[in-house]
Amino acid sequence: QLQLVESGGGLVQPGGSLRLSCAASGFTFNYHAIGWFRQAPGKQREGGSCIIRSGGSTNYADSVKGRSTISRDNDKNTVYLQMNSLEPEDTAVYYCAASYNYYCSGYVNDYNHWGQGTQVTVSS
Repeated sequence: QLQLVESGGGLVQPGGSLRLSCAASGFTFNYHAIGWFRQAPGKQREGGSCIIRSGGSTNYADSVKGRSTISRDNDKNTVYLQMNSLEPEDTAVYYCAASYNYYCSGYVNDYNHWGQGTQVTVSS
């Protein structure tokens, strides 16, 4: 059974850091690009960062560029998102998603499989 399971969310103060993980199972992980998306209450889901199959290339939305780093370990079927200098505006449910495309993107419709999400709350 195909699964993507996010973990690592929680409550953090402004300026703090979190490391999210996305553990995959039930499919050929290294044949898929992986993206991290987020959805704040009342807003559309938006792409934040993504990484191609090999991990050799990444892309970031302007909203997280310079503050986030996406990486993957294909031996562990896991993708990570290191987030630094978090702001209250980063509060959202964070989802990882898998795409069979070679190149990754920030478009929701490019992704075939989704996790259930993990809540990130940035507040003092």
